[in-house]
Amino acid sequence: MITRLSTLFLRTLREDPADAEVPSHKLLVRAGYVRRAAPGVYSWLPLGLRTLRKIEGIVREEMDAMGAQELLFPALLPREPYEATNRWAEYGDDLFRLKDRKGADMLLGPTHEEMFTLQVKDLYSSYKDFPVTLYQIQTKYRDEARPRAGILRGREFVMKDSYSFDMSDEGLDQSYANHRAAYQRIFDRVGIRYEICQATSGAMGGSASEEFLAYSENGEDTFVISTAGDYAANVEAVATVVPETRPIEGLPEAVVHDTPASETIAALVEWAQSAGVLVEGREAQAADTLKCMMIKVNDPRALDEDGKPVGPQLVGVLIPGDRELDEKRLEASLEPATFELASEEDFAKSEFLVKGYVGPRALNANKVRVLADPRVVEGTAWIAGADAPQKHVVGLVAGRDFSADGFIEAAEIKEGDPSPSGNGTVELARGIELGHIFQLGRKYTEAMDVQILDENGKRAVPTMGSYGIGVSRMMAVVAEQRHDDKGLVWPVEIAPYQVHVAVANKDAAALEAGERLVGEFDAAGLEVLYDDRPKVSPGVKFKDAELLGMPFVVILGRSFADGIVELRIRGGETLEVPADEIVDKVIELIRG
Repeated sequence: MITRLSTLFLRTLREDPADAEVPSHKLLVRAGYVRRAAPGVYSWLPLGLRTLRKIEGIVREEMDAMGAQELLFPALLPREPYEATNRWAEYGDDLFRLKDRKGADMLLGPTHEEMFTLQVKDLYSSYKDFPVTLYQIQTKYRDEARPRAGILRGREFVMKDSYSFDMSDEGLDQSYANHRAAYQRIFDRVGIRYEICQATSGAMGGSASEEFLAYSENGEDTFVISTAGDYAANVEAVATVVPETRPIEGLPEAVVHDTPASETIAALVEWAQSAGVLVEGREAQAADTLKCMMIKVNDPRALDEDGKPVGPQLVGVLIPGDRELDEKRLEASLEPATFELASEEDFAKSEFLVKGYVGPRALNANKVRVLADPRVVEGTAWIAGADAPQKHVVGLVAGRDFSADGFIEAAEIKEGDPSPSGNGTVELARGIELGHIFQLGRKYTEAMDVQILDENGKRAVPTMGSYGIGVSRMMAVVAEQRHDDKGLVWPVEIAPYQVHVAVANKDAAALEAGERLVGEFDAAGLEVLYDDRPKVSPGVKFKDAELLGMPFVVILGRSFADGIVELRIRGGETLEVPADEIVDKVIELIRG
């Protein structure tokens, strides 16, 4: 097919849009692929829609190839199924809620586990119907508090979500493996550099969970990879390597010291070093101190004697002083509970909390729940707050002087930490989530009371897997990874057009030759974008070609009089090719 720039619904921009922060947002708007309709909401213009549909096509081909069946649910959904799984409440403010004219509660679908489950319950009743995998490619809605980065994090986005239903856990393992392999084929075909990372399940629930994270300096996710190459995980899912417990017998008693103006870890370490405090025969360091962070936790599962929610409760979180609190890790560890940092008012209400000098002993004495970093094992000795102004205690021993009610992953991960795989250390990288796969188990089928007759004629509950891909996000990810200072650099598989032809000469003979050439490309089955604009300068044509990012740009310029055309491989080299060989050359390059 041939599309002419003279009639294409397109306007390119020379300046970045004022609200754009990341390269994909800047370039997709400047090149006329998308346009902002509202915060976090974008219109897809012809070029953008072509690439989006190509990505959808790759996803659809690989899903169909693994035996999944496509269907399509409405985006406007009733409240009741989401109430049954408690996600009407768990989604919180991210859920678009509305009422119809009769006052019934509705929502715009953020994801569709409930609907898939109900559909299977409605149509299937025998183990002979299983296994089955269903999927859809559909627009989803989440009311992001801070939509940003264009289509990378919007309030409306295109997603592929699929769900497997099996009668056994072994069947779920196979369905999960099938999806994992299909995702690798999809992302490899699209040309994305990514890692498969262990992840948390969040509000989705379930057990096994992995994310496909694309490398990007502008990514919102931080992940770790082992230097041994045998481990990768989102930082929220990284399990701290737990040290061995130590014997308590023979350890010196804890001693309280005056520590003037030592509210910060840096000031505390400075005091300890100036006071000659030694830890295992060496100078005290920040890692020998213990921070006690006070938070308020609101757990929807915590009820009082009357069955009512108890509301926010004070909790102390202990982490080594050389690390910052990672709120994303803490949030993931507490889910579905939520938290906020304790306020000045919270400190004022609890006289035993001395800001800057809080220690675990006062929390234990006042029955405040204490959650400790996994490194705070029995027998480890710490420098911690002494629960009195300008005082700290040295040699506070876990398991002797204080206790934890549980352990929690809340401290930041650092480059060089031991790898949870047991091999090497970890390196940190930034990434963008492309896809997430879960072994959900029976959370949703039990909530929806899906009863299937097994081979023995008994009632059984099928087990589920959930598998998502951000289809529209994938387009932005490619733009993030594949661009230069001139514009986009699309891979052949998803470029709006395979070849961009521009006539640099304005004479009639060159334009006539351009028409013949694009006709030959078209006859060869290639998708051609033809810059036939007669009153546009060659310089503008070249800048637009670079901005739009088609993989191959063919220029009919001065050398055409000698039978030579210029072939620019976007992001690569420039070749001079005989005009009568150019079609075969481009086909050769496309086929790789």
